[in-house]
Amino acid sequence: MSVQILLADDHKIMREGLRALIEKQPGLRVVGEAENGASTVQMSKKLRPDVVIMDISMPDVNGIEATRQLVSELASTKIIALSIHADRRFVAEMLQAGASGYLLKQSAFDELLIAIKKVVAGRTYVSPGLMDAVTPDDCIPFTDTENTYYAELTNRERQVLQLLAEGNSNKGIATLLHISVKTVETHRQHIVSKLGIRSLAKLTKFAIREGISPLDIEHGR
Repeated sequence: MSVQILLADDHKIMREGLRALIEKQPGLRVVGEAENGASTVQMSKKLRPDVVIMDISMPDVNGIEATRQLVSELASTKIIALSIHADRRFVAEMLQAGASGYLLKQSAFDELLIAIKKVVAGRTYVSPGLMDAVTPDDCIPFTDTENTYYAELTNRERQVLQLLAEGNSNKGIATLLHISVKTVETHRQHIVSKLGIRSLAKLTKFAIREGISPLDIEHGR
């Protein structure tokens, strides 16, 4: 039986390259491609892949938030982060969100194959070059009592917050999410009430710090 894989990356050329390499391997099959976090979650629920290879910096819903959602809803699906970012903060956030692996995009394809094999077997894989930056606590997913302010936000509120942090207007968010402007305003009021943060600049800083918005890493792509 083949390992079914979903590719999540907003760069089409990256997805096509990975698909071409993966599908040459016996026992591996790409069942879908997603270009943002929201579609990754939706497609994963429908296709139930064994492994999702997840970029961190994606629009609408970033890879960290998409991982949190998938891990809570699809326990059998393993997540491997494939990112350009070697900073400990991103490695820790992905592992704490529930990812089973973290590789750098400059890694050799053979390393990705090793990672797939290990996570399918129930183990965690982190690129050797990143191991010195990872502590045992980084590999422990957050519990419901941790990260309290973040935990108070619903998935939709996190999505609205990310879009706000990315510079979208209420009307633009309504169009992207296929909801009314009034609903966006309600979500925004709930976010402000729960976080106690009214300034958009401060909301943006919070979103970046909590891994909700990838704005601080977009320039490094």
